[in-house]
Amino acid sequence: MDFTLNNEQRQLQQLARDFTRKEIIPIAAEYDQKEELPWQVVEKAFEVGLLNPSIPEHAGGLGLGMFDECLIAEEMAYGCMGIYTVLMASELGIAPILIGGTEEQQRRFLTPLTEKAGLAAFALSEPNNGSDAAAMGTTAVLDGDEWVINGTKMWISNGGLAEITVVFATTDKQGGHRATVALVVPKDAPGFSYNKIKHKMGQRASLTSELVFENVRVPKENQLGGQGDGFKIAMKTLDKTRIPVAAGSVGIARRAMDESVKYAKERAAFGKPIADFQAIQFKLAEMAIGIETGRLMYQKAAWLVDQGQPHGFESAIAKAYCSEMAFNAANEGIQVHGGYGYVGEYPVEKLLRDVKLNMIYEGTNEIQRVVISRTLLR
Repeated sequence: MDFTLNNEQRQLQQLARDFTRKEIIPIAAEYDQKEELPWQVVEKAFEVGLLNPSIPEHAGGLGLGMFDECLIAEEMAYGCMGIYTVLMASELGIAPILIGGTEEQQRRFLTPLTEKAGLAAFALSEPNNGSDAAAMGTTAVLDGDEWVINGTKMWISNGGLAEITVVFATTDKQGGHRATVALVVPKDAPGFSYNKIKHKMGQRASLTSELVFENVRVPKENQLGGQGDGFKIAMKTLDKTRIPVAAGSVGIARRAMDESVKYAKERAAFGKPIADFQAIQFKLAEMAIGIETGRLMYQKAAWLVDQGQPHGFESAIAKAYCSEMAFNAANEGIQVHGGYGYVGEYPVEKLLRDVKLNMIYEGTNEIQRVVISRTLLR
């Protein structure tokens, strides 16, 4: 067993760390308050090679693996989980094209994202179904050489802004997951519109949208895999992309710990720094225990992906554990800060608001426990 990063990985980690401290941390609170996506960060991430790094070399990209992607994730989420979600959600949109697309489709859809700053999106959830992904109401009807899409998608990160969106639809509402298809829809497709979802609790620097499809036509060659493969592609995608959520959660927990250590050394009570009190020391120790444990779990899951081995069980554990651990770390960080932690003067209250979503999106933590228990009982 070797836990040492190689030179390239250390350089990548440092690049992401420097980028976060220079480009993300200084503006995180501002864009959280404005509820706006900072497009300049997307452009700068593109310039330094931190945007869409999983695009394979044959499509003009870097072809980074999951482990390397997670190194970036932890560093960027340290700065702002909302801004990181913009970049992560693009990888989520790219993943089904890597899983279900041909090399020709990967070049056609992904090469443009290597030529200028652009995002992808993943559209599975709907207003009336999230975890029950097979019960979707969005329909796709084959009309000659074109698919005609009608329906609504909900809670879509980068929705409407992305250059391409992978949309999951059903060809038969009674057909369950065997009737699903995955279709790549370009941003400018006639009949495709979006509505921004406002007043989110956290991750407000990311764009979350409702997508509306009114007789949207896409050519048959925009279909990933075969008819009925949509659900399988979606589940394989989420098995992979839950891991960067776990890595981002570790980044948030690390930020909560660092902010708490700093404050505990500065804040005095009863004539000495509160860092001298065992009650505070134990809170910091619990944060460290969770961070170190969570990092090992997400790295194991990421390593399995890169080795081409089954990883659904490990990715579910990593996502559930790390997001809950980070929520606890942020919550205790507020406690360490006392009344100051409850207001926006210090960043810990934002960490708590942001990390809550990590327990919900890309499969709720209840769904992760279903995945884990099914593996145990199989």
